[in-house]
Amino acid sequence: MTQHSVSRRFTPSVMTQRPTRDLPPYPAEDGDCLAPTMHVKSLIRMAMQACVGTMGMKGKDLDTNCALPPRERSEVDAWPPAMVDRDEAIKVVVTRLAMGPEAVRASAVLLSDAERLRASRFAFYRDACRFIAARARLRQLLAARLGVRPESVELVYGAYGKPALARPGVEADLCFNVSHRDDVAVYAFSSGRDIGIDVEAIRRISDADAIAARLFSRRENEAYRALDPRDKPLGFFNCWTRKEAFVKALGHGLSHPLDRFDVSLAPGEPAAILRVEQTPGDDCGWRLVSFSPAPGFVAAVVVECERSRAGFAPSLVGADVSL
Repeated sequence: MTQHSVSRRFTPSVMTQRPTRDLPPYPAEDGDCLAPTMHVKSLIRMAMQACVGTMGMKGKDLDTNCALPPRERSEVDAWPPAMVDRDEAIKVVVTRLAMGPEAVRASAVLLSDAERLRASRFAFYRDACRFIAARARLRQLLAARLGVRPESVELVYGAYGKPALARPGVEADLCFNVSHRDDVAVYAFSSGRDIGIDVEAIRRISDADAIAARLFSRRENEAYRALDPRDKPLGFFNCWTRKEAFVKALGHGLSHPLDRFDVSLAPGEPAAILRVEQTPGDDCGWRLVSFSPAPGFVAAVVVECERSRAGFAPSLVGADVSL
């Protein structure tokens, strides 16, 4: 199992257009397609030219630490202690992705050629900019933990398209995950424990009931259908973020059958993994936390329990936190 993960975003309504078995392990990002605008192409071309211009520079450093705007009050990098039993080895970072054109171009320099190519495939300039900002911030956050410059952080990809550090070095046990929706990005880091994170904007989607019937487990679908109509949007995305965070922590992405485990979803109820295959949630070896990274958004983190422990404190499961 690969320990390092970066999410690829998707729009749930798209999933009703084809059978589950045909879904790629990591679905397309919002706006991801093969019809890039000239604005996006120009952005990527300038970034690649900037990269070429830095090759062979002697005695000069590209100031990639300034690629993204200074951290603002909207960025939080401390996970409340109650969520992880004062476990300082686990940290969540929440940040906004909005930035000006110059910052976007500077951020694109940090990306790999493959990532810049992927950014060029977005249909909308806004979505390309958010993707670039999210990946650049990931490299900055990893660089801070590795003690290196952001441009030196290299990622490789596993069988399911899951990124990992190409040269983990002294931080071989660093596990990470990232997800973004609209201009909100969430990052999770842990030491020696697999971790997954997902974020969604709470909204009504016309085919939510059909998606729940097809992709939620029987227990989850029954709980969803029992909700008051006004609670269904939050209930739907509670379930979705918790399920995706779990399969990302496992390292399987959406190739993992989503009906093989149950999560709680009702608004106001504790966030919890209720079942994994035939194993009760309390004994499954994973803990789940749900939180709101920004108004109108919901996120979930799933982390492997400490490998030295047989289980974990049930009171920690489902701690609800608003950042």
